[in-house]
Amino acid sequence: MEEVLDRAAQAAREWGGTSPDDRAAALDAVAGALDRESAELVALAEWECRLPGDRLRAEVGRTTFQLRSFAEYLRSGAVNGVVIDHEDVHWPPGPRPDLRRMLVPLGPVAVFGSTSYPFAFSVAGSDTASALAAGCPVVVKASHSYPDLADRTAEVVEEVLPKGVFALVHGRRCARQLVLDPRIKAVAFIGSSRVGRELHHLAATRPEPIPFYGGFGSVNPVFVTPRAVAKRGGEIARGFAQALSQQSGQLCTKPGLLVVPEGFAGDVAAEVRALRAEPLFNKLVAKRFETGVEALSAFLDVLVEGGPGAGGHAPTLLRTTAADILAGHDEALDECFGPVSVVATYRDSNELLELAAALPGQLTATVQGEDDDVLPELVAELTGRAGRVVWNQWPNDIATTPAMHHGGPWPATTSPFHTSVGVRAVERFQRPVVFQGFPSHLLPEVLEDNR
Repeated sequence: MEEVLDRAAQAAREWGGTSPDDRAAALDAVAGALDRESAELVALAEWECRLPGDRLRAEVGRTTFQLRSFAEYLRSGAVNGVVIDHEDVHWPPGPRPDLRRMLVPLGPVAVFGSTSYPFAFSVAGSDTASALAAGCPVVVKASHSYPDLADRTAEVVEEVLPKGVFALVHGRRCARQLVLDPRIKAVAFIGSSRVGRELHHLAATRPEPIPFYGGFGSVNPVFVTPRAVAKRGGEIARGFAQALSQQSGQLCTKPGLLVVPEGFAGDVAAEVRALRAEPLFNKLVAKRFETGVEALSAFLDVLVEGGPGAGGHAPTLLRTTAADILAGHDEALDECFGPVSVVATYRDSNELLELAAALPGQLTATVQGEDDDVLPELVAELTGRAGRVVWNQWPNDIATTPAMHHGGPWPATTSPFHTSVGVRAVERFQRPVVFQGFPSHLLPEVLEDNR
């Protein structure tokens, strides 16, 4: 670990000082290497993660697309965030000096691999790509769910990048050490809120506190209006069941709370009951899921009893009412990672709005409605509580595009201002510096007048 951190610290200035074009070429090279080794990597992932090959091949494609997207962003020059205000002695509030602002990398970054995305949010995933694009060396803490895949992916990445710019470590002890080590200047984490909050506290209470960009997940509520049920209730029930069961419910954007008018819960239950059992990632994930369902079942009615079987875990559907949640029985607002969701019935629009107002911060919030029956107040409430608000679609898929925001108010993430998906994710690992009154030959190249 000492060797890894020393190499990262030594590489920080040189890697941070490389031109955006050079970093872009390096990210393109990583993407190309992953594409060439994709068959071996997918085979490893099928064995360790128990996910279907088609889904894994698509995720490798997403991962390399992300890397190339950051490369394109680097070549655009926008990554530097340059703003120049020339000297102006007649500036209205008073004489203005020559000011030149740019963004510089923070330094070595610790990235924690996600369990649910073994490629796109893991060793060479979005957090790693954005930190490298910012000019920061990266030390990845591998997920315990796929150690062999993590090692092989890291080998592919390390063969392409300069020495010290990238490394991989394993183990719970390494997690704590990474966050506390003074050579690490920022942390990106996707995982459970219990572990994430512990690490966040460590990052905030260091002698030199550092940014901790934690993504903890949420229940991602879906609000269904009466007219939507009347017009396309069957379609909504089927869509919800498919969203619940996608990747065995092991997604941070899984709809874990469905808020529906009274009388519609039975239709939803019929669709969920027809779903087949699918495997979870490993025994530890399965155990945590079973414990979570057991805890929820102590407070909520069981509408569809899933649970373990020969083919994996069948989805579970629980039931409550908006009135019970508002009365303080808010267990339905706690995320349970895996194939389980809660249906909450409401009596009228007032109860619907009160429940929306009672939500903690969310990654996503969805409305299934019709143009003439959605209350503007509902959209306003959800806008105040979610990083992404979805209309008549489902929240699972997180598009890799500049307009995407994958984040949300606490407790969904530790920073609602930043995204972990899309090129703006690079901004998490940069800070602004202003140069005042400098002669041109002492300025960074991107701040010179002839640029």
